[in-house]
Amino acid sequence: MTITVSAPPATSTTRATPPSPTSSSPALTVLAALPVKGRAPKTGYDRAMFGQAWSDDHAMSGGRNGCDTRNDVLRRDLGDVVLKPGTNGCVVLTGTLRDPFGGAVIDFERGPGTSSLVQVDHLVALSNAWQTGAQLLTVQQRQDLANDPLNLLAVQGHFNAQKGDGDAATWLPPRKTFRCTYAARQVAVKQRHHLWVTAPERDALRRVLTTCPGQRLPTAASTAVPPVDGAKGALSPSRRPSPAVPAPTSSPAPTGTVSYENCDAARAAGAAPLHRGDPGYASRMDGDDDGIACE
Repeated sequence: MTITVSAPPATSTTRATPPSPTSSSPALTVLAALPVKGRAPKTGYDRAMFGQAWSDDHAMSGGRNGCDTRNDVLRRDLGDVVLKPGTNGCVVLTGTLRDPFGGAVIDFERGPGTSSLVQVDHLVALSNAWQTGAQLLTVQQRQDLANDPLNLLAVQGHFNAQKGDGDAATWLPPRKTFRCTYAARQVAVKQRHHLWVTAPERDALRRVLTTCPGQRLPTAASTAVPPVDGAKGALSPSRRPSPAVPAPTSSPAPTGTVSYENCDAARAAGAAPLHRGDPGYASRMDGDDDGIACE
């Protein structure tokens, strides 16, 4: 894993009125139209309320294409992608991430100790969504929100962990040149999925967006994931994978009790996320004790 890191007339007493930011920024216009409310209690929040992690069963781009959402997003956001043979063009083995949050170039490699260095971030964190309107959505609407590529971005794992479930009032990407895009994506997600913003969150988003006049919202088409081999269409040239490498040989999985040393090992085995009661689930890997480990 490599990280590269003139003076006015005397008789004039009228001051010019600066243009309203919302008149020159579509993103600010949409932000101004979002409902503003207080944060609802977190009571009842559980990751499972948004469906199985990275489920393919959703109505967003990539839904029901035979590939999990995490790999769909990796195929979209990584360059020089190499796909695992026998997975119908789904599973990403290696690729290169130009981290939007920090700016580093990261060579991604699927496997224990390496997969977690590139993570898929929910730009509007699910717990934040729960407290700003998602409690009122149906189960399917929440699952769509959790798997909407508009709300997902491959980033350096360190920054994903640092952000946690923070909103724009508590966390912004350290790479300042990405903040306008980041704020616009969050506004687009809140609008699309009928969520509100808190007053501090609105103010923080507005401060960012006033620095980028003309900022537009991203569209579903601009954030869509590329189709897998078995789906209609082909990968765009910029995301076309390099020739697939031969599948590694492995010994048959041992019978008996299943256990994983850590979440990296569970992900490498294709078992993550692990639900309480699943073979290999361990409470030590379930940091927030929500019944889902390695999510």
